[in-house]
Amino acid sequence: MQTHYDVTKLTFRPNGVAPALPHIERALSAGAAAERLLAVLVAEIGTLNQVLIFHALDDTGAALASRDARQRRGDLFGVSDRLTDASASTFVSFPFVPAMNPGRFGPVFEVREYGIKFGALPALLKAWEAALPARIEMSPVLTAAYAIDGDQPRMMHVWPYRDLNERARIRGEAVAKGVWPPKGGADYLATMRSSIYLPASFSPLQ
Repeated sequence: MQTHYDVTKLTFRPNGVAPALPHIERALSAGAAAERLLAVLVAEIGTLNQVLIFHALDDTGAALASRDARQRRGDLFGVSDRLTDASASTFVSFPFVPAMNPGRFGPVFEVREYGIKFGALPALLKAWEAALPARIEMSPVLTAAYAIDGDQPRMMHVWPYRDLNERARIRGEAVAKGVWPPKGGADYLATMRSSIYLPASFSPLQ
């Protein structure tokens, strides 16, 4: 069964994340029951001054209702006046990838975001389905999901590691053994971006 995710990306002015986190924590603790908070991740390497908030949702209607409620309140997670940018997207997990769950998996998380060439998602899914079993024998993937909103097809996947050394070792071994990346997978991609995130203290995912 595929899982729906509501992923909010908040971008702050330099040095704005730390003072904003208590406000985000309070706002999330008062969130609607339909929202199931999975993770609050803070960018450490890559595109900085960003916070990612992951919720699991029952369906796309729940995602839209949640965003509507935030707009009506007129205050985005208690930090509207501190933001330089914000976006919310709905993702659906790959059919063969288990649901993302809270727990201790990190504390280093690599979040990779790709733009997908138009019409290429079916082929990309086949490539991933063939390659992923061997890759997750080396380390787990927390989610791999594709967006179902916006004009540009895109995907996101999240990998946990104990530290950056473990990440470098596992990724190096996967490439050397020909396990990863999926064969032909790059042919279906238009853009690539990777950032390293650390969990906020109150994130269910650690």
